Amino acid sequence: MMGILKPALAAGLMLLAACGASPDLYAVTAPEVAQTQRIAFRSVEVRDVSLPAYASANEIAVQDETGKLVTDAAVLWADAPARAVSLELARNIAALSGARVAPEPWPFEAFPDARLDVRFETLVANAAGQFRATGQYFVSVADGRRERSGVFDLSVPYAVDGGPQAIAAARGQIIADLSLFIARNGLR
Repeated sequence: MMGILKPALAAGLMLLAACGASPDLYAVTAPEVAQTQRIAFRSVEVRDVSLPAYASANEIAVQDETGKLVTDAAVLWADAPARAVSLELARNIAALSGARVAPEPWPFEAFPDARLDVRFETLVANAAGQFRATGQYFVSVADGRRERSGVFDLSVPYAVDGGPQAIAAARGQIIADLSLFIARNGLR
C-alpha cells in the first residue's frame, strides 16, 4: 500500500506545482503615431469592440496551416483583449486627429459628436507570418449628419520565429493601421 501512495503523492505534488506556475504575459507594444488625419468630429466615443471568442480569450491564438486555432494556457495577453483594443483605437485616433476620443463609458459631461462601433470577424496571427483583422465599423451621429459604415480587411507581417512578442507587436501595428483606416474612411 505504501508503495502505491508514494508515486501517487509525487504525481499529485508535481501537478500542484505545475498549477502554481505563473503564465507568461505579453503586452501589446503600440507603435508611435507619426501621421495626422483630419476628421469631421471634435469628439468621438469608441464603443467596446466586439471580438470573436478566440480573440477575446486571454490565451494568444495562432491559426495553423489547416485553419485550426492553437493556444497555450501558459502564453497570455497582459490585458483583456476587448478592453485593450478599445483603448488602443481611442488613443490612436486621438493622436491621429487631435480630437477628444475616449472609450466607453464616455467620461465627459458633454456628449460626443460621434460614436464608433467596431466589430471584428477575425483578429488572429497565422503560422505563415501574417496578422489579419477583418470586420466592420459603424459611426453613429446624433445631430443628423451622415452616419457611416464600412468593412476592413487588413494584415501585417510578423516574424514567426519571434514568438509571442512578435505577435503582440503585430497586433499593435494592425490596430494602428485600423485606426488610420477608420479615421480616413469613416470619420471624415
